[in-house]
Amino acid sequence: MKGFKNIRAYIYNHGIKTVDVGFENGKITYLGDANIIDEEIPFDNNQILLPGFIDEHIHGAAGYDVMDGNLYSLEKMSQALLSEGVTSFVATTMTAPIFKIETALKNVKDYILNQNESYSEVLGVHLEGPFISEKFSGVQKKEYIIPPSKEVMDKLVSASENTIKIVTIAPEKSGSEEVIKYLKDKGITVSVGHSDADFETLYKSVKIGVSSVTHTYNAQSQFHHREIGIVGGALLLDELYAELIADLNHVSIPAIRLLVKNKPKDKIILITDSMRAKYLKDGIYELGGNEVTVKDGKAVTKSGILSGSVLKMNDAIKNLVDLCGVPFTNAVDFATANPAKNLNVFDKIGSIEIGKQADFVLLSHDFTVSKTIKNGKIVYSK
Repeated sequence: MKGFKNIRAYIYNHGIKTVDVGFENGKITYLGDANIIDEEIPFDNNQILLPGFIDEHIHGAAGYDVMDGNLYSLEKMSQALLSEGVTSFVATTMTAPIFKIETALKNVKDYILNQNESYSEVLGVHLEGPFISEKFSGVQKKEYIIPPSKEVMDKLVSASENTIKIVTIAPEKSGSEEVIKYLKDKGITVSVGHSDADFETLYKSVKIGVSSVTHTYNAQSQFHHREIGIVGGALLLDELYAELIADLNHVSIPAIRLLVKNKPKDKIILITDSMRAKYLKDGIYELGGNEVTVKDGKAVTKSGILSGSVLKMNDAIKNLVDLCGVPFTNAVDFATANPAKNLNVFDKIGSIEIGKQADFVLLSHDFTVSKTIKNGKIVYSK
């Protein structure tokens, strides 16, 4: 049996334990101290074994984007993400002409059928738009925003062959109620985002199927003491998952601390929302048909609108722990167990437990990724 002997590992609900972790045929098969591992993977004493990270909201990396609509782009993204410990991700689309979204969906579906088991795994699609608010469109093209429609949604679900995992929607738009109920019936996570909904509208949408807030604080109605909006709703409603871009550009340290203080620890999800410029040098790039300038870790349009990020997941965890006072194991849950639960895949990934996929990150004390293991194979080493 291959594995780690006498390693510090984060075991969900049990904390950090010194334990042997063994795996065979891509699955975790042993946790204990019976000295049965015969093929030992070396590590340093300053490293800790974690579950593989999960990014449920990512547009691009390494020069490629989900909306490129080709298999090569997805493959290069999947390979590159291993360097930050991401072993699973949800390919995220943008508001665009319906035919272009359909092309991206069909491409993701085709990729999933034959994806490389040694790369980060594409779990499905996060459909971000086109059912969003013009007021809070952000970098997404206003001219392609359309009213929520069950017929259009059904067309997109068909094009994806049921690989859509999350849909971001503005619940104040006419037609949204029918779409939310339709998505809930299909087991698709519904998230509020790019929305001007007031709290009452948000609350009603939660009652019929909304369970998440897309990149909390960003591109949504803000908190006011007489109308708390989506931001206030995210803080108030324990049942809502809250995505968070912890690059310190999208959300300030005090705002992160406020979210962490108010949300149950199992309801915060770290995302990168990264675009194709991640891992590349500063310069001018494209996102959603817009020209985006990346400089000093910040991506903005000519008009100054934040446009995705170049954040790495291991750096997001580092920012929470070192700068925001979040306990280490909580920050790890934000990038592992919590997104797995939101995506309804916690039975397979998201924690180090017997029977789950052997997806691991070997993280050094400075939060750099030393090794990434996918399905029991070392697929990245620094």
